[in-house]
Amino acid sequence: MNPEAIDQSIRRFLKNVGVNSHQAIVRAIAEAEEKGALAGNEMFPVRMTLEIPSLQVTVQFDGEIELTP
Repeated sequence: MNPEAIDQSIRRFLKNVGVNSHQAIVRAIAEAEEKGALAGNEMFPVRMTLEIPSLQVTVQFDGEIELTP
């Protein structure tokens, strides 16, 4: 195993997840806003699940997305 190659591969995967999940969240908020379904002060609980079936790994990450700080 090459630790450097593993690290680079993990970083590429996480960058992909970060960019695409950010776009999906922004798109969902924009669509809800267009429909008039948001007051503008909401806070949304969020959960991200990481699964690696072949390594029997399942990890959940919980957080919140606030529309106003």
